Amino acid sequence: MNASPTNTFLVVMGVAGCGKSSLGQWCARALGVPLLEGDDFHSAGNVAKMRGGIPLSDDDRAAWLDTLAEQLQAHAEGVVLTCSALKLRYRDRLRAAVPGLRFVFLELTQEQARERVAARPAHLFPVSLVASQFATLEDPRREPGVLPLDATRPLAELGSAVVHWVHGHATPPSLELRS
Repeated sequence: MNASPTNTFLVVMGVAGCGKSSLGQWCARALGVPLLEGDDFHSAGNVAKMRGGIPLSDDDRAAWLDTLAEQLQAHAEGVVLTCSALKLRYRDRLRAAVPGLRFVFLELTQEQARERVAARPAHLFPVSLVASQFATLEDPRREPGVLPLDATRPLAELGSAVVHWVHGHATPPSLELRS
């Protein structure tokens, strides 16, 4: 399905366990653009803090977001980035790097996130940090260029909804979140 509008720039965002990596991979493949895993760009210090169960601060995330912004700019042909992008100022930092950047917001409950994170014990992010992500999250649904989706839907349905949205088609109502 490698049919992408020119220069598709997309961030798949949400709290830990929402499915950013899985949907990001699906979308990158379907849209024919590279995938950047945001977690791959964390500093060793950030990784150590997270593995130790210590939430990252805005200061911890600043250099990481700058690196992600540089990575977005380095992919002129377009890219899909997975990034929690929990706060408006984080999303705005990425938007400043690539005007027209769009976000897919995968939403689920805190309990669902805890269950999913617990099911992947080798991941750098422990279950103990899930609550801090929900405390930090600033709802992006009213921002322009954001597609909110129910993260509990099947991956193929989510991916198809994103591709339809990128191509300017309506998202099936069954996949959209209610405010």
